[in-house]
Amino acid sequence: MPRILLILILLILSISLCAQEIVSDTDKPNSVLPTYQKLHPAGRSVEFGGRPVDLAMAPDKKHLYVKDNRGVVVIDVAQWKVIQEINVDGGTSFHGIVVSSGGHTLYVTNSKSQIAVGSISDKGLITWKKPINLPGKGESFPCGLALRSHDTEAVVCLSRSNSIAVVDLKSGRVTREISVGIAPWGAALSRDEQTAYVTNWGGRRPIPTDKTADSGGSPVRIDSRGIGNSGTLSIVDLKAGKALAEIDTGLHPCDLKLSSDGTRGYTSDANSDTVSVIDTTNRKLIKTLSTRPGQKLQFGSAPTGITLAADEKTAYVTNGGNNTVAVLPLNKQNGLSGLIPAGWYPGAIIRSGNKLYVANVKGVGSRRPNKSHRGWSVYDFQGTVQEIKIPDQKELTAYTSQSTTNDLIAQMRLALEKRKSGSKRVPVPTKTGESSIFEHVIYVIKENRTYDQLFGDLKQANGDSALCTFGRKVTPNHHALAEQFVLLDNFYCNGVNSADGHSWVTEGSVTDHLEKAQGGYTRSYTWGDDALNYCSSGFIWDNVLAHGLSFTNFGEMDYASSIPPAKFSAYYHDYFGGPKKIQYKHNVGIANLKKYTVEEYPGWNTSIPDQIRADIFLKHLQQFEADNSLPNFTILYLPNDHIGEDISPESYLADNDLALGKVVEGITKSRFWPNTCIFVVEDDPQNGWDHVDGHRSLCLVISPYTKRKTVIHSFYNQTSVIHTMEAILGLPPMNQMDAIAPLMNGCFQQRPDLSAFSHLPNSTPLLDEKHALYHILHKSPHTASIRFDKPDIINDSLFNKLIWNTVRRKTAYPFMYAGAHGRGLKRFGLMLSLRKTIPDVDGD
Repeated sequence: MPRILLILILLILSISLCAQEIVSDTDKPNSVLPTYQKLHPAGRSVEFGGRPVDLAMAPDKKHLYVKDNRGVVVIDVAQWKVIQEINVDGGTSFHGIVVSSGGHTLYVTNSKSQIAVGSISDKGLITWKKPINLPGKGESFPCGLALRSHDTEAVVCLSRSNSIAVVDLKSGRVTREISVGIAPWGAALSRDEQTAYVTNWGGRRPIPTDKTADSGGSPVRIDSRGIGNSGTLSIVDLKAGKALAEIDTGLHPCDLKLSSDGTRGYTSDANSDTVSVIDTTNRKLIKTLSTRPGQKLQFGSAPTGITLAADEKTAYVTNGGNNTVAVLPLNKQNGLSGLIPAGWYPGAIIRSGNKLYVANVKGVGSRRPNKSHRGWSVYDFQGTVQEIKIPDQKELTAYTSQSTTNDLIAQMRLALEKRKSGSKRVPVPTKTGESSIFEHVIYVIKENRTYDQLFGDLKQANGDSALCTFGRKVTPNHHALAEQFVLLDNFYCNGVNSADGHSWVTEGSVTDHLEKAQGGYTRSYTWGDDALNYCSSGFIWDNVLAHGLSFTNFGEMDYASSIPPAKFSAYYHDYFGGPKKIQYKHNVGIANLKKYTVEEYPGWNTSIPDQIRADIFLKHLQQFEADNSLPNFTILYLPNDHIGEDISPESYLADNDLALGKVVEGITKSRFWPNTCIFVVEDDPQNGWDHVDGHRSLCLVISPYTKRKTVIHSFYNQTSVIHTMEAILGLPPMNQMDAIAPLMNGCFQQRPDLSAFSHLPNSTPLLDEKHALYHILHKSPHTASIRFDKPDIINDSLFNKLIWNTVRRKTAYPFMYAGAHGRGLKRFGLMLSLRKTIPDVDGD
């Protein structure tokens, strides 16, 4: 990538989903994203405090109704401004909003298995009436819906029930429930309204010979990697109450549009980057059209929504991953007519006359001013809706050029170039297939710390010691590794919590499920246990295995339990104090990962000391040495810097630090050290405090060819690590997101330094129970809600305050530096231009 482009893209500021306006001396993009993409949305946009997922236009075209994670936003189209934001009880679902034909009633599916019913005033404002309860005892998670003429009945997709419900809107009674495929998403009706067409996000129901895994309580069909491999369209006879046919589509078929004569159906297939064209008369798939901006590019466009041009010869498709609207000719087999720049992750689209209206799920990131608390939070969503005049050919050509630049298409293509013969061995090859000096990569994944929390006390880099809660005394090994090798002070996470954070660090991307689920994870909060959540491009280990390399997993995406359950100190004394009475049991939900997972190594469970994890790994390392069998790629999960409730926060970090130090020492003193590279990352920053931005995080790069005692100011992110590991192992990028991430060549040198690392002993007690969080957690109704059964099913802001107050005790919590504030960007040569500001004093 050209040096000037690296400088321009440099600082993302809220790499955890916080697109803010950035202005540099040499370029003035509207927004720069953590994926390295830029935003220059076409047309005009309006912002509001939510994550918009669907929209509907009033019959008189005066008002646009937008469904977001909270409820409904009403936009006055002529004035192009928000005139109402009204919540729905319990929040909403992924999809489903419609206005009655007369324009007086609004129907919205919510997360409580209901249709919220709104009365629309003459001014377009909504007043909620009594909701309609749907089958499923509150667990059906309804999505798309379609109305019969005269607004007498509605057909509603019941995602978790794998059925559709026919509802009498006058009585509010469900008259029929009809089985369809897995996770029905969108619905449309034939012209005579006797037939319903339903997109099934999870595809066909499994048969006994199918491989299956769970998704939201239902078994779904999976491929050999453990990833959902079916998507379908059901054709349902509403009168007979049964499905007549089920037609295969691409994966994750979301939005659905029918031609005006009803003979064609078009589905946007978010996990296949395609639009499926269906012959509804003969009930068959006619063809599949790609929405990627280049036919040779990998997965990553994620078409989420679709609408048709007036002549129905063209489809306008929201490519969530590309932040564009793809202009797709329907009479050709392949190729786009052009691209229109959208906002961040466009998730839905409708056409009204010569205008397109686009709901951008992420909008401008977590930038909503919120008077209910001080500072920023990753849950302060600020979505956008665009109005775009359908462009003529000249305008479309200009839009396409802008979109291609925004999406870094040239960089994607460069990342796929093959090596030239006779290339020299280097630490990090720049082209796929070039030879690396390294033969082994060890990938250490940890949990939830920002840069300043650990490294703020390192004066040689951009840190703030006042925000350093786990400094050298608590984390001597992290500090020694950062000082002896490279210290990266401009590294960021792509994700906001463990649900999407672990996807970013293992897949290099996320699916439409995660982008639209951020409002509450009602269908599932996934951490390796929802087969419909994973990208069709697979995981990093799938890439490794597909190219004939070896792999072992120590703990990633494993829910560890034990017999009997115990507290931290009990685990510690049992393991190191004599005969081991406690037995560990692992639970890995991903089929292909489970086969390569070390059974005795415990994954997620903060009550289990990281010392045990390190000890188990080092015993396996001894065997690897004896057999000369260290895998090409190893994942090592050390989660206790997340902090649990059993011991003090400092003890958790000291436990994690000592474990990391011992692991690195073991590797550097092994026979494998001369050709091994270790990467250490956090899965997410937990909305934490940091003076640059709450989503700046830490990354360690440890190898004989890593530069020594060097501070690196270059921008890198989690997908940079993925891309760099792939380059080392001779693998192609998995998808568009890791393809555009910058390689971390700046961390390496050509001459090796084979000096081994010696771990430092802990100076902070590992078993400090006096200041354990369980003394506080269950005394307050607020803190009692914090859970540790899965990573990060917590109120991040509340948990961060609890940790700070436990460690600092009398020092005021740094509200102004928590979350996506972006205050420290100026030092990196960028100026943050905020649309709005919020006070740092009022609140909690």
